[in-house]
Amino acid sequence: MATKYSDLELAINTLVTEFHNAADDAPTMNSTQFQTMISKQLPGFSKTVETEEGLGQVLAQMGVQGGQSISFQNFWTLINQQAVQMFAASHTEKNADNCGCLLQ
Repeated sequence: MATKYSDLELAINTLVTEFHNAADDAPTMNSTQFQTMISKQLPGFSKTVETEEGLGQVLAQMGVQGGQSISFQNFWTLINQQAVQMFAASHTEKNADNCGCLLQ
C-alpha cells in the first residue's frame, strides 16, 4: 500500500528535490546554479538576485561567504526568511508579532 504524504511533507520533498536538481545532484551549488533555480522556482523573488549586489546581499543573509558553495542549510535559511515575510504580509500586525517562525 502506497504511503499518503501530507501537503507539508510533499512541500519539504519539493524543496529538497529542487535544490538537488539545481545542484546537479551535488550536496552544494554555485551562485549561477542558485540564480537559475531562483528564477525558475521563486520568480517573485528572482529580481532580488539578478544583480551582483542583490545576489551578494542574499548570499550574505544566507550565511554564504564570498566564493563559498551554497548548501541546503544555506538555502533553508532563505526559505525560512521568505516564509516569515509571507506570513507577516498575509496576517495582521498583531498576529505577525506573535509568530515565533524566525528560527536560527
